[in-house]
Amino acid sequence: MKLGFIGLGIMGKPMSKNLIKAGHELVVSDINEASVKELTDLGAKAVENGAAVAAECDLIITMLPNSPHVRTVILGKGGVLETAKAGTVVIDMSSIDPMESKAIGAAMEEKGVELLDAPVSGGEPKAVDGTLSVMVGGKKESFDKYYDLLMNMAGSVVYVGSLGSGNIAKLSNQMIVALNIAAMSEALTLAKKAGADPELVYQAIRGGLAGSTVLDAKAPMVLNRNFNPGFRIELHIKDLNNALNAAHAISAPTPLTAQVMEMMQALKADGHEKEDHSSIAKYYEKIANVTIES
Repeated sequence: MKLGFIGLGIMGKPMSKNLIKAGHELVVSDINEASVKELTDLGAKAVENGAAVAAECDLIITMLPNSPHVRTVILGKGGVLETAKAGTVVIDMSSIDPMESKAIGAAMEEKGVELLDAPVSGGEPKAVDGTLSVMVGGKKESFDKYYDLLMNMAGSVVYVGSLGSGNIAKLSNQMIVALNIAAMSEALTLAKKAGADPELVYQAIRGGLAGSTVLDAKAPMVLNRNFNPGFRIELHIKDLNNALNAAHAISAPTPLTAQVMEMMQALKADGHEKEDHSSIAKYYEKIANVTIES
């Protein structure tokens, strides 16, 4: 299948490589010339912008940093809508504000172009090995049509509902992950301050109701003082900002998410924004004057 791919960043580049490995013909566009060259070396065709991609492709995937980038690439000057034919489908795999997904989709629909929002979870490692979790919103028949294509980049592809639902699911995921890390950090800070070994406390609770994928992924990082980014604080701030904006738009209270957002903002002020989101533990360590380690 011939398809366009716009956005060859940390996630988009390995995702597009997996599509080429699966036998698809790609037309790519990105501002990073080095990333573009990596794809052209694998057989992709490089073009200048979204309009040039849409001139050649009826199916386009976008993987961009945030809502304004998606809006510009699709609706802006040199964007997809300038040349997209009626019937073109855009699968936006960026993590953005679901309200923007709906607004962008409505503008596209006026020209007969369809949008699916299909954000991913799993970070760079799962983008590389093609085992991402994909949450899709939009028309069910389009989801069914492109399910196999998405599985070329994923280990799980789940239909969530109408347009915007994919990003609602992704933001829900990010809220739960952030709150889990904060709860873990608070508990391990208590353990350390009380004189208990936080490693043994972690081992004691991980098999019970408090056990979770987040706990097993992030507690060892904190205990080993490894804050190399799997998912950076600054990216989680972006996601929580989108979550709070979406929540405010529909009057859905999110007090816990707002509190963790303030913790992350404090960490950013202290220069930790490039670190893994397990660095939330450093917020607690600072105010409790302890270090969570055995």
